[in-house]
Amino acid sequence: MIGIGGVARYHLRDIFTANPETKVHAICEPSSDSIREAEKIFSEFGRSLPSCEPDLDRFLDRYAGELDAVFILTPHVHHYVQAKKCLEAGLDVLVEKPMVMNAKQALDLIDTRNQTGRLLVVGFQGGLSPAIRTASSLLRSGELGELLTISATVWQSWGLWTTGTWRQEPAVSGGGFMFDTGAHMLNTVCDLAGEDFDQVAAWLDTRDRPVDVLATVMGRLRSGAYVTINGCGETKNSCASDIYVFCSAGIIRTGQWGERFEIQRKDDREFVVEESFTEPKVWDVFLQVRRGEVPNPCPPEVGLRMARLWDAIKASSAKGGIPVNLP
Repeated sequence: MIGIGGVARYHLRDIFTANPETKVHAICEPSSDSIREAEKIFSEFGRSLPSCEPDLDRFLDRYAGELDAVFILTPHVHHYVQAKKCLEAGLDVLVEKPMVMNAKQALDLIDTRNQTGRLLVVGFQGGLSPAIRTASSLLRSGELGELLTISATVWQSWGLWTTGTWRQEPAVSGGGFMFDTGAHMLNTVCDLAGEDFDQVAAWLDTRDRPVDVLATVMGRLRSGAYVTINGCGETKNSCASDIYVFCSAGIIRTGQWGERFEIQRKDDREFVVEESFTEPKVWDVFLQVRRGEVPNPCPPEVGLRMARLWDAIKASSAKGGIPVNLP
């Protein structure tokens, strides 16, 4: 595990609970406080804290030959370099969201994946969710007709919750609410759309914080379908999302994490839950992909599509919302 902060410790409990055969062989983490907190979880599950090497290069020199894979759970700015070095060291990689900071890094990481032949999975719960996979397949099948518009909203008391943390340091986080919690929304919308954006107009508002906490995005897909995305990271104590996908013969309603899946077909008066899904555990899906049981549901190509969208959002917002064309 590269990074053993709060999010890593959340995943660590899932790993130990559902995958007792998984052994955390080594940790790369410079924070002694984070290591002490992680040790409590290891002890809780009757395991010893593994060796820790705070420097990534020394970590790989020492342990790469003894590892099967790495799970990268560090602040956003580090994902690209760390994933690239781990792939080049011959390791499969599961990387926390967002995959990279921009499209240029995404393209280079795809090249590195191709050159090394290693596995690279991005840890977006939405992308890994069976609900989103089913919805994407349904949309691609044409069963619901032509894709017309996507309307997506995410909200959270993010501004207060992240005050004083690296998530509000632009050079480290790469953005604010829309690139942190909202990154799930951007990725899931890109996944459901199944195609690149052609044009994007966006507004980001910091409300006197170092990073954005409010966002409005309007876009047009290559097919001509329209997309609206709204983010509010400065609301009451809450965290939720809604996504509506409107097609000529039906509507899909879901959320950015794939936490629900409902359909209203052409002759339905109400939404119908056609199939119930349990929330995916990121490490579980990664293991399934490594064993060849399922195709990679969240490859770096999806990360590239999201990175292109985020680049366009920043470019348009910097121009006061003037639409920008994507290459």
